Amino acid sequence: MKKIIVIGFLGTQLDAGISSARWERWRPTVDITRHDELLISRLVLLYDRNYQKLLTLIQADIAAVSPETEVIPYQVCIKDPWDFGEVYAALFDFAHSYPFAPEQEDYWIHLTTGTHVAQICWFLMVETRYIPGILLQTAPPSRANTGKPGKYTLIDLDLSQYDSIAQRFAHAHDDAISLLKSGISTRNSAFNQLINEVEQVAVRSKAPMLLMGATGVGKSFLAKRVYELKKARHQITGAFVEINCATLRGDGAASTLFGHVKGAFTGAINARAGLLRCAENGVLFLDEIGELGLDEQAMLLKAVEEKTFYPVGSDQEVSSNFQLIAGTHHDLRLEVENGQFREDLLARINLWTYHLPGLAQRREDIEPNVDYLLTQQAIELGHNISFNKEARQHYLDYATSPKAHWRGNFRDLVASITRLATLAEGGRISVSQVNHEIERLASTWQRPPTTQANAQDNLLTPEHSAELDLFDRLQLHAVIRVCQECSSLSEAGRTLFAISRTQRSVANDADRLRKYLAKFGLTWIKIKS
Repeated sequence: MKKIIVIGFLGTQLDAGISSARWERWRPTVDITRHDELLISRLVLLYDRNYQKLLTLIQADIAAVSPETEVIPYQVCIKDPWDFGEVYAALFDFAHSYPFAPEQEDYWIHLTTGTHVAQICWFLMVETRYIPGILLQTAPPSRANTGKPGKYTLIDLDLSQYDSIAQRFAHAHDDAISLLKSGISTRNSAFNQLINEVEQVAVRSKAPMLLMGATGVGKSFLAKRVYELKKARHQITGAFVEINCATLRGDGAASTLFGHVKGAFTGAINARAGLLRCAENGVLFLDEIGELGLDEQAMLLKAVEEKTFYPVGSDQEVSSNFQLIAGTHHDLRLEVENGQFREDLLARINLWTYHLPGLAQRREDIEPNVDYLLTQQAIELGHNISFNKEARQHYLDYATSPKAHWRGNFRDLVASITRLATLAEGGRISVSQVNHEIERLASTWQRPPTTQANAQDNLLTPEHSAELDLFDRLQLHAVIRVCQECSSLSEAGRTLFAISRTQRSVANDADRLRKYLAKFGLTWIKIKS
């Protein structure tokens, strides 16, 4: 059984008393040693040298009521016990010099004596684990029990020890996850795991976040939800500012992002703040960040690292404390290799990178998303919208089948449900409407065969092309199409080997795909370029 060690300040007021009447008063330092069921092996008392006489008295009284308790005086020099910096420094030095042995001893930090500032500092010492212990709070006895040692309470700052608090944390976590998913009960395990980590990062980190994935997978949607979560937790007070970097071209790109001063260039009649300053204390979402020019990338790197930058035409720095979320459908590592993206900027924004899977890789999530979109349409149109039973099953059978390509991902699904809801007679979607919608989707996703064949032939050398059987040509064409629709080699591998990868102990999808392409003289870079 571990020894109990109590550490606290000598109470210059509560512990005082000279005459025999002192035994009728509650003295927290003495009385904690008077509990019959509690054996304090050691009591470490921090004291000021001006109270040496009181310390000697307390030592004698403890020896009288609890001779088993060893009292260890520890002198501290604190000129102003209400000065936070001074008190914290003294306790910090104590924590570093004391020979803690948590394997053999339990440490209880007595909060009752000392100033309120001392109590706060004790709390911080324990909460940060500079002191490996728990908090001890003592209180005087009731009037009916005058002369008894009162009561004591132990407070463990490991909040997982408290069921009610743990339940509240669990509810808060579930609420945060629901917010990030807009209440949609997604079923894809990989996506749910991704959202779980995004939630942890969103509430714990201010570092940049990079969202990767094909067009329409929900990068902007997720970025807005991260912003809403951080704002709900009172971590930010500013706005959510969004821009698609593909729309930034020429001299206006730097001005849009970083602002300009009056007269900076022809037409700059008035000064402009720029989007980075608009995102002060908020979130800046730069979608398709790979489309930024190299000069703007260099300016952005400085702004992310130092929170300062120069507006166009200005020689005075301005500041903006924003959090960056970037989005892209490109593999930025390939952009770095091709000289189109700065390696140092990628390293800075690549701390938290998430690949959002396409809708075709999350077919089990189509049904809950359909229900969510129907609810949104009902709100927008002002009346209830629903499928009849047969129509719903028919639509979901097609939507979750390999025939549905979902090249536009959620944009395709949103457009599809919008059309069905708008044309629903009396708010009911019929089988005939579903049939018509399926035809429309199939037509949207169909590509001209000649264009597909030409694209494949352009990738292959004449030698490789001449050696291909029709079987290999058709298979290779399908593989290339998937590669072109995915944002990374790993995502394409997961899509192509979705079934067989589950039967392997180690699923190296990217390596399998790389070796397959090499048989035809192809590389990922060549396909994506």
